[in-house]
Amino acid sequence: MKGIRTSAKAIIIEDGKILLTRNEDAQGAFYLLPGGGQRHGEPLSEAVVRECMEETGVLVSVDDLFLVRDYISDNHEFAEQDDDRCRIVEGNAHSGETPDIWQTGVEWVEVSKLRDVRLYPAALVEPLQRIARGERPAICYLGDVN
Repeated sequence: MKGIRTSAKAIIIEDGKILLTRNEDAQGAFYLLPGGGQRHGEPLSEAVVRECMEETGVLVSVDDLFLVRDYISDNHEFAEQDDDRCRIVEGNAHSGETPDIWQTGVEWVEVSKLRDVRLYPAALVEPLQRIARGERPAICYLGDVN
């Protein structure tokens, strides 16, 4: 059994576009919210700031927690492979110094077109579109989704 891993992801929306990391696998391009694994003893807010700098090259400030989801890899298609709203404070989005191995870049994607791209987890599309419209949801617990 694998250990529990907590990660923090950034929701960065500007002018109707959301900043995502662009990644490639055998099926083609897919997109993820920037962010990643929390280090032992690291607050989630610091984890998302560090991970955004590593993956996108931008410094972010962390506002509210919006979405929570479980990801139990054994329940999803990546079981064999698997081991918050923010604002840019400084920098221009580009692949950071230490992107993930499958990351090929970063892109601003129209929030209205999220259903047209392979976004993981796909369950984020609707909540992200609500957030982009200015709706301030209570913390939304999505459960075990991919």
